[in-house]
Amino acid sequence: MTYEEIHALARQVIDGTPVSREQADALTRVSRDDLPDLFAAASRIRRHFLGDRVRCCSIVAAKVGRCSEDCTFCSQSAHYDTPTKGLTLLERDQVFNAAMQAAGDGADSFGIVNSGWGPTDEEIDHWGQTIGKIRESGSIRACASLGILEEGQAERLKDMGLQRYNHNLQTSRRHFPNIIKTHSYDQRLQTLRRLRDAGVSVCSGALFGMGENWADRVDLAMDLREVEPDVVPLNFLIAIDGTPLEAVEPLEPMECLHIIAVYRFLFPKQEIKIAGGREKNLRDLQSWIFLAGADSFLIGNYLTTFGRSAEEDRQMIRDLGLDIVETREKPADPPNKRSLPVRPQLVPLRHACP
Repeated sequence: MTYEEIHALARQVIDGTPVSREQADALTRVSRDDLPDLFAAASRIRRHFLGDRVRCCSIVAAKVGRCSEDCTFCSQSAHYDTPTKGLTLLERDQVFNAAMQAAGDGADSFGIVNSGWGPTDEEIDHWGQTIGKIRESGSIRACASLGILEEGQAERLKDMGLQRYNHNLQTSRRHFPNIIKTHSYDQRLQTLRRLRDAGVSVCSGALFGMGENWADRVDLAMDLREVEPDVVPLNFLIAIDGTPLEAVEPLEPMECLHIIAVYRFLFPKQEIKIAGGREKNLRDLQSWIFLAGADSFLIGNYLTTFGRSAEEDRQMIRDLGLDIVETREKPADPPNKRSLPVRPQLVPLRHACP
């Protein structure tokens, strides 16, 4: 694509006409020499719809290890001999304190993440108490990522105070059986539909660098557009010793940025969150994620790997002249009493994160 074609497509998106599959494929073929133009156009789309604001979220691994699923990228799978041994469970107070720390670090959302196929009803009762407590604090959005949900579980979690749920499709339907065999792509899609039907905000995205090609990346994006997630997290593989993908080399930084820019064209109004693998794959170009169209990132540690310090990330945002969004909301209404959601308040970073 030429400079003129890239920026004409950005104007099309800003004017309200979605990118077609053919146009998305053309974006993936932008040459390296023309990537700066693609980034500029993606950044223009971001600024038009979302302004110069940045959101960040944090997660805690509340249940780690002994996972029954065989995801080839994951150190928690019981199918592989990895550094993550045994089963670790956090206490509810530990998880709540982590949520308050995340709020202090500037995060506007906090996710409780469990390993495993999906939650039992007993686990929903257990973690629902903490979800409700986080929601009632009014300090941070209460989120979770507990795996595949059965019928009725999304409604139960919502009634307990859950506001957002993360469940990534990970890769395309074609490539999925190469990465996961113990459950199906359609089972993941069904969970997303159940969340939507229950009125829970959906966070769903992908993990890149697992041997997929550009067609897979666009196929996945097209399926996600049908789900209409509120947040699209983009992860980049961190190869873990003992997993089938242990020898896979990290993606090049410019390829990661190319992916981000294409996804901004495809998801102009959604929050595009850069999550796992940011430090290892992007290295010195981490701050470029915003120039390539992202507007959100994960602050703090990941599930089984460490991230940068929160202060380093806050400094990065300050250096870019961007603002961080802080969520302040009234305590949740009692169950069965519905009210309009409170809109996040945009505050300067220096006030949000002292």
